[in-house]
Amino acid sequence: MASLVKVAEKKDLLPGKAMAVTVGNKMIAVFNVGGEFYAIDNECSHASGPLCDGELEKKVVTCPWHGAQFDLTTGEALSAPAFDKLNTYKIHLSSDEISVEVPS
Repeated sequence: MASLVKVAEKKDLLPGKAMAVTVGNKMIAVFNVGGEFYAIDNECSHASGPLCDGELEKKVVTCPWHGAQFDLTTGEALSAPAFDKLNTYKIHLSSDEISVEVPS
């Protein structure tokens, strides 16, 4: 079963930006890529770097600590030093709100 949790308003997350949110015991990074929103684990699978602070290029985020890259659509690690996939979370949008679907 999953829960739907409001994490922000659209106006608070401009295109090309990211934010970290806490949902239960999970730290999730939410990204706005040209008006499309994505959510993945906020911690890099290599050394737990904060992905919300990473460089965003199209649908790829680069960890600010060691340069590992992740696909925002799948959570797949695209480059060393990370090899493990991250969890992705389904985004739900209303007229002005961003919500994330997380497992209960």
